[in-house]
Amino acid sequence: MTYSGVVTTGGPADAHELTDLIISKVSVGPMDNNAYLLRCRATGEQLLIDAANDAPTLLTLIGADSVASVVTTHRHGDHWQALAEVVAATGARTYAGAYDAEGIPVPTDVPVHDGDVIRVGRVELTARRLVGHTPGSIVLIFDDPHGHPHVFTGDCLFPGGVGNTHADPVAFAELIGGVQTKLFDALPDETWVYPGHGKDTTLGAERPQLPEWRARGW
Repeated sequence: MTYSGVVTTGGPADAHELTDLIISKVSVGPMDNNAYLLRCRATGEQLLIDAANDAPTLLTLIGADSVASVVTTHRHGDHWQALAEVVAATGARTYAGAYDAEGIPVPTDVPVHDGDVIRVGRVELTARRLVGHTPGSIVLIFDDPHGHPHVFTGDCLFPGGVGNTHADPVAFAELIGGVQTKLFDALPDETWVYPGHGKDTTLGAERPQLPEWRARGW
């Protein structure tokens, strides 16, 4: 089946099947939060991005093979409300940005720095730190050797704009500057973007809007 990236809270997951990786997207509360389960095809190892809420839904998605790791993209509470329960049920290692870990009530086993590599089976994900939405938000980039890159952006990039910087011009400048240099300048238009809320997009679809985003300041 063709992947659309369109999911609804309480509805079924949508799976993006790549050569080396299966990406399953599900929406949970409290704010149409997206969680992503990544499964290495070669080894069966799994990694969850953002145990946002509704642990039973996430544990059902994870299934009997359990999950080796859970990555939290940033410290905001709507992205980790099910983290304690998922970790208790699975024994998963926890990852979070080094500068956001103190704001997450579940201990972070592996603090993540800009450029660090996180592995799920034989698949490598490169973490990039983006400042502005929070001090230590991380995005994860899978540079698919069989196709185009895929990037999990948390609340740093959405269709139509960057994440909320609460009308702080300094924070906005930091965030849009980081998004420009670490994502738009580094990755091709075909790069698929999986945000922390709502629908997916591509860098190519969003790139023409960058000047407008800068002009409006959000």
